[in-house]
Formats: sequence, structure tokens, C-alpha cells
Amino acid sequence: MTLDLLKLGETARVIAVNCEGFLRTRFADLGLLPGTAIRASMRSPLGDPVAYEVRGSLIAIRFEDAKRIEVEREGQI
Repeated sequence: MTLDLLKLGETARVIAVNCEGFLRTRFADLGLLPGTAIRASMRSPLGDPVAYEVRGSLIAIRFEDAKRIEVEREGQI
């Protein structure tokens, strides 16, 4: 599944980041690498972007970009 399908409160592990160039570098700088745990924390009032907790930090990712990150669901917190 992709990150955009993760529901609030659910956690997952990053499996792959399917993009190139600047966006791939940005995701790597944010800590989104294969094996990293990620949790959907908050959604903006209009639904996009969504805030995710990654390695102790809260980051916002647009719906369009979240579709490029493959994850495996782990559960709820």
C-alpha cells in the first residue's frame, strides 16, 4: 500500500520510495528510508497535507507525494 492510504493513528514501515531527483533527496533528508517507522498523526482541515511522525519529528507530506511512498501497515497507537 502507499502512505496516502494510512489512517490517522496507524503506524507503518517504509518499504520503498518511488521517486527521483529532488523529491527523493528531500524524503531521505527527512528520514524516510526503507525500514523507517512512520505514523499518521494529523490531517489539515481540508485533508491535504497530512502530518506524519517520523523518527521523533512531525513532518507534513502532500497527498500527491505520499502516493510515491510504499509502506507496510503495522497497527495503531
